[in-house]
Amino acid sequence: MAAWGHYCGAMYWFLVALAFLNVLFNAAVWPQFYRRVQADPRARDAHGRPTKFLRVHRVLFIATGVVTFVTAIGAIAGVFAR
Repeated sequence: MAAWGHYCGAMYWFLVALAFLNVLFNAAVWPQFYRRVQADPRARDAHGRPTKFLRVHRVLFIATGVVTFVTAIGAIAGVFAR
């Protein structure tokens, strides 16, 4: 039974580390991606208004930000839970 407890502890820390890596990846990649989307010619129409292309990517960016924030809170809670 002790081996199973060790396995669960190792898996726990692996998942906490994976959550932190996910947060770091999203924090590094998504802001650059959003800047590129905003600069894309498909982002605005001839009158300068946002197109569906930009609106969809804004929703994706916001959703990713929320998920990243929740993941960061979960990872921090995971560190202090043990």
